[in-house]
Amino acid sequence: MKKLFGGINLTWKKLITFAVISGIYTAIMALLPFTKDTSFRDIAILFEWWIFFGIIIISNGKNPKDSALKCFVFFLISQPLVYLIQVPFSSMGWKLFGYYRYWFLWTLACLPMGFIGYFINKKNILSIIILLPMFFALILLGTGYLNRAFESFPHHLLSGISCFAMIVVISLNLFDRLKYKIISLSSCLVIALVIIIFGINLMNSKFELTKSLDDYNIQLNGEVLVTYFSGTEEGKVEVINENGVYSLKLYGDNRGKYDFTITDEIGMPYSFEYYYDSEEEKVILNRK
Repeated sequence: MKKLFGGINLTWKKLITFAVISGIYTAIMALLPFTKDTSFRDIAILFEWWIFFGIIIISNGKNPKDSALKCFVFFLISQPLVYLIQVPFSSMGWKLFGYYRYWFLWTLACLPMGFIGYFINKKNILSIIILLPMFFALILLGTGYLNRAFESFPHHLLSGISCFAMIVVISLNLFDRLKYKIISLSSCLVIALVIIIFGINLMNSKFELTKSLDDYNIQLNGEVLVTYFSGTEEGKVEVINENGVYSLKLYGDNRGKYDFTITDEIGMPYSFEYYYDSEEEKVILNRK
């Protein structure tokens, strides 16, 4: 394991192979139906594993420039490949690349981050200072995943454990001297306690959204009530009538799926379902 952090002869051929394999694997996890809302798909949504991969790359750089360029090229290959493989299977088609713009900005940021990150190879206090922002992100992600696992066990439990395991693996194997291993892990423990005490949750999974009914081709008359609702306790639907224009205020949890029926004054029922689509990153409301 120690060889991962400074013991690999990371040639350009190996780096490109690593980028291609990472991109293909991530795309497959995003496409397989049974991975939805599990730890296996998290690599395609958030960035804990990409942080880990980045640290491996920069710790095996020959110099700051080499680390920066290799980190940049790794993401420049792997991230577009994730979307490119998904395009033929997605209803969004090429529009799926709209989500890539965020990764492209992070890819550009790899140049300065990779250059500065190379100095973790000093294996001293400077290394810990450079690593702490990345560890902070891993702790935020890890606590968020564990919160989601406790709410809907065992979803994302493996991802939560992995985030903290990465910190331990990096701290124990990157540093040679015991005191720096202890300082690194102790600093992370303090950060984790602060996050827990102040209740910081990076992945707050509750949503609240108002949707107009104008696009659903229904004619409502008079007072409209929610006559049926099914879903988790976070879910709720409110009918809003503003001068004869009806809309729905939807409440829910990103992992839930909700069914409901509204009935107007003359007894005409209309059934709907809504849920949060994590791939399109929006709430979907469908008439049934």
